[in-house]
Amino acid sequence: MDYTTLSRISLKNLTVMHVLLMTHSVTATADILCVTPSSVSKALSQLKTQLNDDLFFRRGNQLTPTQFALSIGPAIHNVLSNINGIFQQGEFSPEVYEGTLSLSMRESTFELFAPKLCGISAQLSDKARLNISTKEQFSFEALQSGKLDFLLLPHDISQPPTQSKSLVWQTIMEDEMVCLMRADHPLAQQDLTIEGYLSCRHIRVIDKDLAEPYFEMTLTQRHGARNIALMVADFGSAALTCHHSDYLFTCSKRWAETALQAKDLVAKPLPFDYGQVAYSLVWNMVSLNNPACRWLHSQLIAES
Repeated sequence: MDYTTLSRISLKNLTVMHVLLMTHSVTATADILCVTPSSVSKALSQLKTQLNDDLFFRRGNQLTPTQFALSIGPAIHNVLSNINGIFQQGEFSPEVYEGTLSLSMRESTFELFAPKLCGISAQLSDKARLNISTKEQFSFEALQSGKLDFLLLPHDISQPPTQSKSLVWQTIMEDEMVCLMRADHPLAQQDLTIEGYLSCRHIRVIDKDLAEPYFEMTLTQRHGARNIALMVADFGSAALTCHHSDYLFTCSKRWAETALQAKDLVAKPLPFDYGQVAYSLVWNMVSLNNPACRWLHSQLIAES
């Protein structure tokens, strides 16, 4: 370990770098850290010299990080989280907490967890905030860089969802899959067979982060590929499409039983083995150094 180099690195400068990677703004960073913009600029200048990289370049009113700056973001987040954990010991009191907690999920996932999330928010003080974003806005990269505390999503538990060793996955709700169709669909009044399933066209939900679904791969290998008619952004869009077409939508049973968009649609068991599915909570392992994140984690995994 190079102690001489480490002794020259300022914790304040690393904090400035971390916040700049989230805000892309000197002014916004200064506001968050309660310092002057000139202080932020000075810290950034020192880091540029120490790291021998420009770190950011200006594009309009925004600072755009260099590739090197992006690459060291997760490491800086880990360092700051570990140090933060040293100074934030003891019990967490949500009723006096004044910070921000963040969670990302698919819009459809929110429908299942809305009661629990509202209960969590109600326990926090009037000066605290729970930010809930869509998975399209903040996903695995945001967990690694510290822009996000937790990610909550449905997935196949029979295959590794990501190779990152810094991310922890915990199943908090088991589920199964069903096939949705409108009430007057030609297959609605009969048992769904594999022949019937594959004879129809299907709706598929886009997910750029997760691997090819296990059910999709096994279906193709054993019986043949689905005929995809539409690719949509979310479960709700797919269910609404079912109301207006003879397309089939394969989705979470728990969601289908809860969502207003799925009301009056017919749900049938899938006629093939599709593995195991669940809703899982994902977080960066260093995030639980923060007492507020530990509290939110305990609330999210608690049985309703």
